[in-house]
Amino acid sequence: MTSLLVVGGDKIDKLADKLEHHGFDEVIHVSGRKAKMVKTNIPQKVDLILVLTDYINHNLSSVIKRKANEQSIPICFAKRSWSSIYKEVGKIFVNQE
Repeated sequence: MTSLLVVGGDKIDKLADKLEHHGFDEVIHVSGRKAKMVKTNIPQKVDLILVLTDYINHNLSSVIKRKANEQSIPICFAKRSWSSIYKEVGKIFVNQE
């Protein structure tokens, strides 16, 4: 089972469908809009983190990156466009094979 945590964005239904079509069994989404999001932990079952840089601030981005590194979870940063997401997620999966 491959799960993906998407941080940022408001409505990602279409994006989640595309990600599931490309092999992710579960797509977990957090908007990152609330200030207390910085204090939340990354779920243990996450295999990859995708940060949508158009929708979060630098502080949250730094915290997510640090937490991902502590848990050895791959992380990628992309704009919300599908081409950007596909390119960045593809880099992670190519490097793992």
